[in-house]
Amino acid sequence: MKAIRNTIMALAAGMMTVPAAAQTDGMDKFVDDLMSRMTLQEKIGQLNLQVAGDITTGQAQDTQVAGLIKDGKMGGVFNLKGVDKIKALQKIAVEQSRLGIPLLVGMDVIHGYETIFPIPFAMSCSWDMAAVEEAARIAAKEASADGINWVYSPMVDICVDARWGRISEGNGEDPYLGSEIARAMIRGYQGDYSSRENVMACLKHFALYGAVEAGLDYNTVDMSRLRMFNQYFPPYKAAVEEGTGSVMSSFNIVDGVPATASRWLLDDVLRKMWKFDGFVATDYGSIGEMMPHGVGGDLKRASAMALNAGTDMDMCSMGFIGTLEQSVKDGTVTEEAIDKACRRILEAKYKLGLFNDPYKYCDTDRRKTDIFTAGNRAAARRIAAETFVLLKNRNDVLPLRKQGKIALIGPLADTRANMAGTWCVAYTPDKYSTLREGFGRALEGRAELLYAQGCNLMADSVRQRAAEFGKTITRGDDARLKAEALDVARRADVIVCAMGESADMSGECASRSDLRLPDVQRELLAELVKLGKPVVMLNFSGRPTVLTWEQENVDAILNVWFGGSEAADAICDVVFGDVAPGGRLTMTFPRTTGQLPMYYNHLNTGRPVPAGTKDFRKYATNWLDNVNDPLYPFGYGLTYTTFGYDKPSVTGSGRTFRAAVTVTNTGSREAAEVVQLYVRDPVASVARPVKELKGFRRIVLKAGESREVSFDLTEKDLSYYDAEGREVFEPGTFDIMIGHDSGSLQTVTVTAE
Repeated sequence: MKAIRNTIMALAAGMMTVPAAAQTDGMDKFVDDLMSRMTLQEKIGQLNLQVAGDITTGQAQDTQVAGLIKDGKMGGVFNLKGVDKIKALQKIAVEQSRLGIPLLVGMDVIHGYETIFPIPFAMSCSWDMAAVEEAARIAAKEASADGINWVYSPMVDICVDARWGRISEGNGEDPYLGSEIARAMIRGYQGDYSSRENVMACLKHFALYGAVEAGLDYNTVDMSRLRMFNQYFPPYKAAVEEGTGSVMSSFNIVDGVPATASRWLLDDVLRKMWKFDGFVATDYGSIGEMMPHGVGGDLKRASAMALNAGTDMDMCSMGFIGTLEQSVKDGTVTEEAIDKACRRILEAKYKLGLFNDPYKYCDTDRRKTDIFTAGNRAAARRIAAETFVLLKNRNDVLPLRKQGKIALIGPLADTRANMAGTWCVAYTPDKYSTLREGFGRALEGRAELLYAQGCNLMADSVRQRAAEFGKTITRGDDARLKAEALDVARRADVIVCAMGESADMSGECASRSDLRLPDVQRELLAELVKLGKPVVMLNFSGRPTVLTWEQENVDAILNVWFGGSEAADAICDVVFGDVAPGGRLTMTFPRTTGQLPMYYNHLNTGRPVPAGTKDFRKYATNWLDNVNDPLYPFGYGLTYTTFGYDKPSVTGSGRTFRAAVTVTNTGSREAAEVVQLYVRDPVASVARPVKELKGFRRIVLKAGESREVSFDLTEKDLSYYDAEGREVFEPGTFDIMIGHDSGSLQTVTVTAE
């Protein structure tokens, strides 16, 4: 029984080596040999994933988690920070357990480790796949330098209802763009596993979590399979095709069955249809949560259902480790099913190189050289500036000149912990700048900075605390705060308002029923506008918010989302014109919360109302009290210059076409443009969306420069999926549309045979 442990220890000591290019050579034989030596309980132990808790090197020997590891009853731990702590646990697994099998060590590395990048939704607004991949690669490098070998990212759930807070973790409403981002993130995290700077990705949440009813977290999901395959599944499929090593199942039901126990989802679709060969882990405690859904009845039956459906690893329910051995005796679970799950976990460890070197990710020297470096921070600052979306800029108020007196006002102006955004498990906010500090550096010696908090986050102190989850904003008397702000504003030449959501007003369990600016912030903004001075709103948010009043009354609106650890300086780069804003929306912004769910690639009704219609039409698809059009369409964004589009052309025949358009920077300075291509199939066997994104190019043009941008379209771009997930192409006419955003397109019609 000591043979496996001795082999592992010899590899770790450098006595045996496995070339990086041959990381999976011999994997089957190795795993076969290892599993032949394992007891049933040890196999089940590999399927158990638990939170490590606050374990230090000195305490590790005496903890409950350490005892489970020593007994071979733990396959992995997660959300433990610190390479020394992690190494201590890995030593217990490798040197004190019977077979010496190393641990998977996971963490919610969602948008960075200590160098924090913009929240994923903001990253999607860059439309820059190289930047997305670079951010994931740096996050992997930092996490791996601190002992982590497995990250719970990317989250690729499509969502069309901005009330759902976890939009902040995803990539918006579009399946094509979401698929490209999923691929880029998998490449950035994983590489080919040969480097100690790569980690294993965990695609989440499979599936449909972003479609919860009413945007209410953990809520019911119910939709047709036709919609699943065409609108929601593509990003998951893309990540699987790119080679994601693991998948996390979602909390919601699919066809009435919790995803954790859906054989159709985990086996028929994921493994058989898409050929996924990694392992599936549950989300936190989701096996135990099957019972409130009314499925399973008790933990033992729920655990058996989950395993038989294709779940391999149980996160925190203790259902597998506590019940599967008895279920084998009862005949509700076979040892063969446990073997399949165990094999997948062991293969993941083999692919990561942990059997070659269990301490591959435990080099304490890397903690000093690879985390929060100047280079990583420079990348985060540059990338953050690409994500900001300029929504309005009346009379070219932006960029601001560094002169005179500039008032910085608002509850988000001087809060360190709120700059990075939600889901920053390993972040170190004391190292990050506030916006006030960033403005001070940018204006030093050139302009006078005036500051006032102006108001609380919201009037209700209880709701404010609930929204912030510890990311506190100093609370004061609203009347006094407003008076101070108005006094500062009267002395200023221009007013910059840092307002919006706090970091944890979006994210998990952060659903909102009203997406307008919180009450006291709205009141203060209205008073500042009345002063008649230029007002710039920096809108902090993790989701689309309702900015209808602001669009009508404020001079300039820059959506800065939550830009990460370097957000303060990145915002200054854009506000003061060192960088031109280049972000474009990846979700539709409604005029009112009541328009939700709202998305550009919708189906027509039998009584559609044309876009741009202002008057109400009886017995047609429109609201009594509002127009149908969004406030800002998908793909929208301004910058500090303007772009002109020539008439597009489409060449080709059969099922292959090339669309091209010449784009010219018609303004006075260099900036980025995102050229977008959409397709519509107007006549098909099933209803098809009014338009679908099928290509985009982010280009940078100097003032006066022109460039032809082309897109190649294939049969795949003109096809759709049927309800069984089969790709269908139907000959006929197709509308090819190119433009600046989904609401400003030129169309060319072609015939595909």
